[in-house]
Amino acid sequence: MGQFEIVKDFFLGISRSRISFIGGMLVTITTPFLLTYMMADTIWHIKNPYSGAAVYLALGPVFLVGLAMIFVGAFFFRGDRDAHLFTLEYMRKYFTEPGMFLRLRKNVFLIVLLTSINVAVFSMFLYRAYHYMESTSFCGQFCHTVMEPEHTAFQNSAHSRVACVECHIGSGAGWFVKSKISGARQLLAVVADTYPTPIETPVHGLRPARDTCEECHRPELFHGDKLRITKRFLPDEQNSAVHDVLLMKIGSAGDRAKSSHGIHWHVAPENKITYRSTDHSRMIIPEVILTEADGTQTVFRTPDADELLQDTASAAEMREMDCIDCHNRPSHIYLLPDDALDLLLAEGDIPQELPYIKAQAMEVITPTYESLDQAKSTITSKLTNWYKENYPQLVTEKPELLKRAIKGVITAYSNNVFPEMKVEWGTYVNHITHGPDFDIGCFRCHDDMHESPEGKTISADCNTCHTLLAIEEQDPPILRTLQGEKL
Repeated sequence: MGQFEIVKDFFLGISRSRISFIGGMLVTITTPFLLTYMMADTIWHIKNPYSGAAVYLALGPVFLVGLAMIFVGAFFFRGDRDAHLFTLEYMRKYFTEPGMFLRLRKNVFLIVLLTSINVAVFSMFLYRAYHYMESTSFCGQFCHTVMEPEHTAFQNSAHSRVACVECHIGSGAGWFVKSKISGARQLLAVVADTYPTPIETPVHGLRPARDTCEECHRPELFHGDKLRITKRFLPDEQNSAVHDVLLMKIGSAGDRAKSSHGIHWHVAPENKITYRSTDHSRMIIPEVILTEADGTQTVFRTPDADELLQDTASAAEMREMDCIDCHNRPSHIYLLPDDALDLLLAEGDIPQELPYIKAQAMEVITPTYESLDQAKSTITSKLTNWYKENYPQLVTEKPELLKRAIKGVITAYSNNVFPEMKVEWGTYVNHITHGPDFDIGCFRCHDDMHESPEGKTISADCNTCHTLLAIEEQDPPILRTLQGEKL
């Protein structure tokens, strides 16, 4: 039988099967769109997460189902044969009865040809689909409302050019499979509208820092001190600029230095620190154990440690301290109101020359709003009315100042507060800082309350981690000295 007759016989089989016919229609319709988009994505790297979802999560599976329907229908569901004939006995006839086996063998050449083409298309589809589902746009934008807080904070972070999967998955098949199973469960929660608000920080689901953070950062090579200069603004008429000047004792985790010291002493190889917490977020830590290089152990406990640990299921977990215990939000940092406004004032997005803008901005961004639209509307109206009432001439002569200020204040709010997800000021705690309102950070352990049987305590002295050279000073002498000015 010639090749033409083989092709004719194959397509005749498809035409006699409703299943194959439907499959053929699906493949015919989806193939042009699928190939065109995959080629365009390969060349131009399309960033839109929704077009990618339509192709890789919808058209792709339809294409694969269509292929399967073509072959299944062509060989097993022709003519009047029904789906109930798809049995082991029915299939055995194709390999035992000479006539039926000959009919099957005639199509082998065409099957190989079509399979080769489909394998090429399928391989390209899998490759592009894999990279799509590993992209930051898919992780942060596909579930727009749910992931908007984390994606916004990520874009404003120092790690915004690091793909989500580099930290949340890392290398290795085990964590890849684990993340995809977790992702599928989260996707179902989004579809079923059963996700929590706010989204819980995956404290216990993060990969160890040595497998992710330390792929780029090496704590053992940190040494010396670091000067940190922060510009802040007072809530007075001039929005007076003041400076904090701190000498951070970064120290070393060992290696090049003779001995570990400073902040990174905590993760030095010769100092193993383990602890027990009593809550899921690891905010309450009643017991800390220091194991030194010679095996000596020092146990520090709070006065109420026995009571706290007695009936807490999580107390059974003994965790070894690593980078994430302090740098718990390296890529998803939410600022507090004062810090958010200071940042935009320093960058010029909120004009410092507008009188009392720091004080007025604090008043309008700290209340609780039901939605972002309500927040924008209220912030705009309150600031506009206040300045028209108190500085009418300024508003008339320089309207662009007020307009720029309103835009900047809304940015400060919308970058850190997401009412739809119940993310308010201070919802997510950043342990690398500490303050009187929300963040206790270091004070979870450094509180002078954790004491060993020998009477040693974990110090709460500020100078342990940094030296305060100037705090909220308008013209600190130390800063002028550092800038080479004569006093």
